[in-house]
Amino acid sequence: MEPENPVKIQRRASIKGGLGRALRSRTALLLAFAFAVMADPVSSVAYAIEAALRALNGDLALLGPTMVVVVAIVALVIVNYRQLIARYPRGGGASAAVGEAFGDGWSFIPIGALVVDFVLTIAISVSAGSSAVIAYFPALAPWRLLLGLGLVVLVGAASWFGHLGRLVFAAMTVAFIVVSAVVLLDGLGAAPRPVGTITGAPGHAPVLAVALAFPVAMAMATGVEAATSAVAQLGQLDNAGKRRFGQLTLWLTLAVVGIITLGLALEATQLQVGIPPEDSTQIAELARLATPEPVFAAFQLVTALLLLSAASSGFQAGPGLLKALARHINRNGETVGILPPSLGRTNAHHTPYWGVALFIVLAGAVTAIAGGNDQVLVLFYAVSVFLSFLAGLVSMALFARKDRQPGFLILNTVGALVVAFTLIANLSRGFPIASLAAALAIAGLLYWAWTKAGRPRGIRNAAAEAEIE
Repeated sequence: MEPENPVKIQRRASIKGGLGRALRSRTALLLAFAFAVMADPVSSVAYAIEAALRALNGDLALLGPTMVVVVAIVALVIVNYRQLIARYPRGGGASAAVGEAFGDGWSFIPIGALVVDFVLTIAISVSAGSSAVIAYFPALAPWRLLLGLGLVVLVGAASWFGHLGRLVFAAMTVAFIVVSAVVLLDGLGAAPRPVGTITGAPGHAPVLAVALAFPVAMAMATGVEAATSAVAQLGQLDNAGKRRFGQLTLWLTLAVVGIITLGLALEATQLQVGIPPEDSTQIAELARLATPEPVFAAFQLVTALLLLSAASSGFQAGPGLLKALARHINRNGETVGILPPSLGRTNAHHTPYWGVALFIVLAGAVTAIAGGNDQVLVLFYAVSVFLSFLAGLVSMALFARKDRQPGFLILNTVGALVVAFTLIANLSRGFPIASLAAALAIAGLLYWAWTKAGRPRGIRNAAAEAEIE
């Protein structure tokens, strides 16, 4: 048999090497994208579990079941939103779905909800970041509000000099996951030691107590909406690739958030870590009890950095959305947009500085009203994003009915009903209605500006365009 041509051997090796490099490159891109997008829901672990325990009046026995319900609802929303990504692989999320289902004018409801969500993301993240710092340096407790306001200005000002890349957010998320795993493993051998306020009286029958408590911890679902719009960033992929990346990101988010959330909740129950004192947090007390001092310090550090990364993502997404809505000339030479052109002006680092300034003011005001307390803000947090979820799921149910897909119709309808219950349960607490009112007010103002501008088409794609920018 004749020896194989060396040129063919070299070509085959080159092809294999190229495929290997391409595969590694796509894997790295997926991991960077996925862990960056999930920074927001993962960071919510810092305050959501404690919020649920407070709603349970310190009944640790019901904390585990409550967080199981939370993760189950996140899973239900993710199963539904996989369809949304499949339908809109170029991004857009709920605003694209609502615009297609009911007309462009209705897109302003999820858009208004997103604006409120971004403001609250910044406010609650810097407040929770302050709590993480205070838990390690209790002497700073009297300065909580000033610390929170300072972090709002600091993170906002940093965004003026260019956006942090996906790799930075991904690195912060991975660091938190790794150190959390160490805390969970160390906690397996720790002896229970009651800390904080623990009761056996949630104030209601167990089932009702869980039903009323889980909605306040639903902040963990916020990253689901982010993934549906963030796929627009993946310009190097075709629609099939974006669809795959978006759906895999949702599954990874569910796995990571679910494992960390349930792990910390069950360990807190086992070690008897209740509602913490004012100068600490529940997960800080858990880490302090379960691990040596250096690990506790590392845990507080990565928690604070992840929360500031989440705040930074709000400073990217919020002003970016306003920029997409600002009047500008598109690639076809047409004047589009509905907001003042100043909100679309950028500096040398491509940062829409007036939008950033506006979000500094809004987030600072919300932080001040809440006294820099993340446990106050968490009551308002899930309302706006669940309004967006509800709009998106109702739209998907309408598509399923039109397309005669009974399986998807049932799935979307069940999802919409569960989301509606969660939204109503949160609103029943009274004060969280402010988030709904703010979202609807912003939607109304945007609708007025849209009508005044002559109802330009394509407004439903603003969320996707903001991510591309």
